[in-house]
This record gives sequence, structure tokens and C-alpha cells, in this order.
Amino acid sequence: MVFTTPNILTLCRIGALPVIVILLLTPTPATSAAAAAVFFAASITDFLDGYVARNYDAGTTLGKFLDPLADKLIVTGALIMLAGVARSPHIPAWIVVVLVAREMIITGLRAIAAAEGRVMAAEELGKYKMALQCVAVEGLLIHYTFFHINFFAAGLFILWLAMALSIWSGVDYVIRTRAIFQGKPAVRNKRALA
Repeated sequence: MVFTTPNILTLCRIGALPVIVILLLTPTPATSAAAAAVFFAASITDFLDGYVARNYDAGTTLGKFLDPLADKLIVTGALIMLAGVARSPHIPAWIVVVLVAREMIITGLRAIAAAEGRVMAAEELGKYKMALQCVAVEGLLIHYTFFHINFFAAGLFILWLAMALSIWSGVDYVIRTRAIFQGKPAVRNKRALA
């Protein structure tokens, strides 16, 4: 079945991106808070769809494709909007380029691995990277200072950590998939890359 609960939750996460984009077109404290709320709700669906799929045997092949796609779409889409939004300060565009390029490279490597009949699943490093990116984007979406917390500064600091972890996990992923290009069996390790 296509319309399982996890797939519906994943599609809702994808559908949240246009809402975030529209809210960020006119950045004010209210629209920034609304965009952050939508992003937070979408992030919760990421946890929920995986939980339901695992614990209620509701996983599908479509879900295995859509879930990581939804993660990449909402995070990279939000980051691109945050780099171009007409408010100051904003995140440096080069950070977004590095993060998006890393995602495209890893997606390409996964496609090559799949063509060779090998599944390169997301593991621990990728999950940590995604968690850090979500926390960073949440702070950057809020942007303004509330409750004496400078959410932009906090979000940017966490984004730097997420970028470092993204590069680390990306290099590790390339090393693990190198065997595919050499015609050898893929090396499996316990560390992960998403």
C-alpha cells in the first residue's frame, strides 16, 4: 500500500516545505516563529514515521525512498531560503553550498551502489548529522532573540557543528563506497552515514 501512516507522515513533511518558503518570503518575528513551528512539526513527523514503520510493520519500499528524500528536501530547502532571506544577519551562502553539495554527492554514491546491487543504509553519523541540522535550522528560523536567547547565534553555532559532522560522515561514506569503484565487496562498518 502507498498510503500507509508512515508514508502519509512523510508526505506531510514534504508538504511543509512550501509553507516554510512562503512564510520566509516576508520575514518578521511572527512569520519566523510560524516557520519554526511548521519546521518543528515536520521534524516530529520524521521521528513518528520511523517509529510507526518499525513498530507496526508498516514500512514500504516507497517509504524507504521518500523518508530520506523528505529529510533532505526540508532541511536543504529551509537552508537555501535562510541564506537568501532579506533579513540580517543571515547564514553565509557558502555553508549552504557545502551542505547541499555533500547531500548530492552522497545521493549519487548511493545510486551507484544501488545499481551495483548494494544498499548503503543510513547509520549513526548520518542520524547525528540530521539531528544537528534540524536543531540548527530551528534556531535559524526563529532568528530573533526571545527569552534572552539569541536564536540566530545559537543556530549558526550548531550549523557549524552540523557542517563539520556532514563533511566527516561524507568522507567516511566515500571511503566505504570506494570498494564499489574498485570492483570489491563493500566494507560494512558500524559507523553510519546518511
